[in-house]
Amino acid sequence: MRIGVLTGGGDCPGLNAVIRAVARRSWQRGDEVVGVREGWRGMVEQLFQPLGPVEISGILPRGGTIIGTTRTNPYKVDGGIDGVKRSFEQLDALVAIGGEDTLGVAARAHAELGAPVVGVPKTIDNDLSGTDYTFGFDTAVHICTEAIDRLHTTAESHNRVMVVEVMGRHTGWIAVMSGIAGGADAILIPERPVELDAVCDEIRRRHGRGKNFSIVVVSEGCDLPGAGDKGEVDQFGHRLLAKRGVGERLGEEIESRTGFETRVTVLGHIQRGGTPTARDRILATRFGLKASDLVAEGAFGQMAALHGDDIVSVPLQEATAALKTVPDDWYDVAKTFFG
Repeated sequence: MRIGVLTGGGDCPGLNAVIRAVARRSWQRGDEVVGVREGWRGMVEQLFQPLGPVEISGILPRGGTIIGTTRTNPYKVDGGIDGVKRSFEQLDALVAIGGEDTLGVAARAHAELGAPVVGVPKTIDNDLSGTDYTFGFDTAVHICTEAIDRLHTTAESHNRVMVVEVMGRHTGWIAVMSGIAGGADAILIPERPVELDAVCDEIRRRHGRGKNFSIVVVSEGCDLPGAGDKGEVDQFGHRLLAKRGVGERLGEEIESRTGFETRVTVLGHIQRGGTPTARDRILATRFGLKASDLVAEGAFGQMAALHGDDIVSVPLQEATAALKTVPDDWYDVAKTFFG
C-alpha cells in the first residue's frame, strides 16, 4: 500500500511523533509512506514527499511538523475537490492528523467520495469530541502553568494584578487546567459570560485580606466588549482574532475599576512551540500506531481516540459533530480557589 500522511490546522507539539509512529508501523507491513505537504493544500495540489528512515530520524522530540501545515479547506478552493480526487488516485489510504476542521474535511471526503481516510485527533485546545484528550494539550498546559508560576513572583513583588491570556478560541480547557495548576485567582472562559463586576469584586476581597497581588487567566475567545475580531473569517468560517485581544481589554477594565496596577501577558504561539511533553509524545505515538492499524484493517472513516487509558476507534462523523466544551464540574473545581 501507498499511505499518505498530512497535518492540517495549527502546528502542535507531538505531530512528528504521530508521523514517526505511522511510518514505523506501516513499514513493518511492507507499506510505502509519503508525506502530503501543507495539509489539505497538498491533497489539492499533489504535494507529496517521501517519508523514509532518513526523513523521520530524530523527529520524536521535535515540535511543529516536518511536512508543514495550512488551514486550507478544499471545499472552499476552486477545483479543490477535483484535486483531492486526483491525489487519492495516487494513494491507497490517507492518515489525516488535525482538529475539527482538518478532520471535518476528512469525514466529508469519506462520506461523499468514499475516500480511504482515517483520522488522528490533534488540537492544543482539547476541544475535539470522541476522545478524552488530544495530544498537544498537555504541552500547552505545561507551558502556561510555568508562565503563571513565573508571573506570581513578579505580581507579588510589585503588588500587581497580572492578566494572562492563553489560547482557547471556543473552549476554555487550557485556561481552566493551567489556572488550576498555577493557582489562578480568577479564570475566564468562552463557555461562561464574562462578569467583570464579579471578577473585580473577587480581586478587591483578596486584596482586602492582605493579598496585594492577583493572577487572572483568560481564554483568547472570551466575549468582552472592546476586544473584537478583525471582522474576517478563515476558510472554515472561524473569526480571525484582532491583535489587540481580550487580555489587553480585560487588563484595562480591571485597573480602571479597582485602581490596582495591572499588567498583561499574552502567551500566544509560545504555547504551540517547542518540544512535546513525555505524555504528549506517548499519546501521539499510540495514536499513530492505531491509525496505521486502522488502515491495515480497511477501517476507513474512523479516528483514533483515547477512552480512559485505552486507544480505540470512533467514527470521524461522530468525533467532529460538536466541540467538547468545559463542563460545569471542572469549572467548579477552579472556582473553589478564586479570590
